[in-house]
Amino acid sequence: MTPDEERLLRRAVELARRAREDGHAPYGSLLASADGTVLVEAHNTVRADRDISAHPELKLARWAARELDPAAAAATTMFTSCQPCPMCTGAIDRSGLGRVVYALSAEQHAALQPGGGFPRVPQEGPALPEEARVPVDGYYT
Repeated sequence: MTPDEERLLRRAVELARRAREDGHAPYGSLLASADGTVLVEAHNTVRADRDISAHPELKLARWAARELDPAAAAATTMFTSCQPCPMCTGAIDRSGLGRVVYALSAEQHAALQPGGGFPRVPQEGPALPEEARVPVDGYYT
């Protein structure tokens, strides 16, 4: 990691610190262009917004998908205080961002949570694959 990338990652950690000071969950992220220009910053607002999807990584992925063309998105790097959760990872993948750099891994994060985080919800299926494939078949071609 370059000194400029370390500076940007430290800024993400600072956003997380400020978020916690302001009563939000302690997560912060920023999106930078290839030359290191900060394009947008965000912090977690799940509690304030009463929106379980108000993670900073998801906010930045949405912003990039809405505001950047695919080539510009692919040239960005997201710097984030913690490794993105599966929800955010899916959004990041779909938004076409170039890369993600995080300060704290998911495993390290889980060790800081009593009980290790949220309980897993059981999922069952596939239950009707032949019927469910009909509306999807051909959509991606």
